[in-house]
Amino acid sequence: MVRSLRTLFRYIDDAASPTWGRPQKGVPIVLPLIVPNRLADAISPYLTSHAENPVDWFPWGDEAFAEAERRDVPLLVSIGYSTCHWCHVMARESFSDPALAAYLNEHFVSIKVDREEHPDVDSSYLTAAGAFTENLGWPLNVFVTPQGRAFFAGTYWPPTGEQSFTAVLEAVVDAWATKRDEVERNGAAVVEALASARPPGGGSLPTDFGPVIAELLSYEDEQFGGFGGAPKFPVAPVLLFLLGTVDGRALASRTLSVMAASGLRDPVEGGFFRYATRRDWSDPHYERMLYDNAQLLEAYALIGDVETASGIASFLLAVMQQPGGGFASAQDSESTVDGDRVEGGYYALDAVGRARQEPPALDGKILTGWNGLAIDALALAGFAFDRPEWVEGARHAAEFLLANHLREDGTLIRASIDGRRSDAVATLEDYGMLAGGLLRLAVVSGEVRYVVAARGLVERAMAGIPGDPLLDARGLAIELDPSEGAYPSGVSALAAAQWRLYLLGGDIRFRDAAAEALASIAPLAVARPVSFGAALAGMAELAAPVTQLVVIGEVPAAARSFARGIVVAVSALQAKEWADAGFELLEDRDRDAVYLCTDFVCRLPVSADAFSI
Repeated sequence: MVRSLRTLFRYIDDAASPTWGRPQKGVPIVLPLIVPNRLADAISPYLTSHAENPVDWFPWGDEAFAEAERRDVPLLVSIGYSTCHWCHVMARESFSDPALAAYLNEHFVSIKVDREEHPDVDSSYLTAAGAFTENLGWPLNVFVTPQGRAFFAGTYWPPTGEQSFTAVLEAVVDAWATKRDEVERNGAAVVEALASARPPGGGSLPTDFGPVIAELLSYEDEQFGGFGGAPKFPVAPVLLFLLGTVDGRALASRTLSVMAASGLRDPVEGGFFRYATRRDWSDPHYERMLYDNAQLLEAYALIGDVETASGIASFLLAVMQQPGGGFASAQDSESTVDGDRVEGGYYALDAVGRARQEPPALDGKILTGWNGLAIDALALAGFAFDRPEWVEGARHAAEFLLANHLREDGTLIRASIDGRRSDAVATLEDYGMLAGGLLRLAVVSGEVRYVVAARGLVERAMAGIPGDPLLDARGLAIELDPSEGAYPSGVSALAAAQWRLYLLGGDIRFRDAAAEALASIAPLAVARPVSFGAALAGMAELAAPVTQLVVIGEVPAAARSFARGIVVAVSALQAKEWADAGFELLEDRDRDAVYLCTDFVCRLPVSADAFSI
């Protein structure tokens, strides 16, 4: 299979070379007068930004594949997201070109996909694309058969020059016409290879994290901080894992201190950019993602850096939170400054200069899982620094999601915008991350309905959630990828929520489920710690002694900085409500006091004034 794939890849690659010749040369191009606009009402701002293209785009769905089958042509599945710089570039250079669009419309059915709205689709085709190119990223452009099977892929292609997008299109058309059997065979082989790929499984939970921390320490850039060279990412899940260990806390704290003083942080509005293109943290890629800032808020709260945490919280609440309560997914890297569209130009200005400009656009779609991360972080940081307005911001988002993203049958909506819901299926990360956020909000607010809602989400996820129906129907779904980069995987997020539920209620179903899930990926996580920070954090929690702190009434300052186990702050009346709902840890807590417990066995209560760590 590999040799055959490489043969076809080389054929298309050579065919795209300007020295090879254009197989469709001399074919007249007829520009269409009218192109149906199927993206105008899309949930995704990424899709609506392409709505006026001359390309006859289809959204992800059966209609596009049925059309390709009817016409017997291949499909171009083009995947990106709204704050992706090179996606913007390719849209301007290629997808806005009438001649190129006419060629696409004549020879292909074209689908535009927002990877954030349809992460399963992105994961499936990103994995398939790995058979054709090592340079994976976005925009991701995958050529597939009418059955959805990938047979060629790449990322950004320029409009002219060597390996231009036009040349690639013509080469693919030629391969479809003259090497159809090979195209079909290789597409089927890729699907078969993906279907047979499985995580190794069969692991056991580690108890000694020293070797993992030592390996992460070996990745540290001793001159500029952080991990590795350029480009340099914050890898927030790894930092949160290190902060939860005795031996790794110093490494995480050093990295966070360097980042706070670097160009990765916006000194005016407080948020962090996605990554730096240089080893010294300079020249950032200026998009600002919800998931990065949520996790970094938690990290800075855990090290007690109130200044940096305040900046992030302000950015989340002032810039990212929408009027209804939910948080936007991201803010664009590009903006128009004095009439010129540039990347990062807005962020080079001070506060006065920014006030004269239009800020970069927000991707206003509200993603359930990412909002769960923001709720979690704001609730934790608000409790740690006694900032009730941050907790209120988390509550505002939670109320929005429970009212608008939770169906009556207990299933979730993946995304919405301006009151309109996406038809994309919610994923495991949505259930796990939202449950985690609700649990954190519950323990700092004392409101039992949040923890009851979280329990319902976890139980629904444990019963099984459906995948993307089109991928499932066409045999294109892949095994859930447990690896992590910028934020926790669905496996890790759900395991974290399960563990918190166990700490509150003593239900061993949740403990065992978390342990089983994390044990299955432990061999991968230990071998590749940079890619499994949240999984390792969960494993470290399961390996540590179970510690619970229950505060009834006034919260002592020492409890706000308590970094182990779980902290629950409720009133005596709320404690009864929790106990009645089945949460054992809150039983018989009928007077104002502080209870320090180990594995549900509690010391004698002390007053808030007498409590110390």
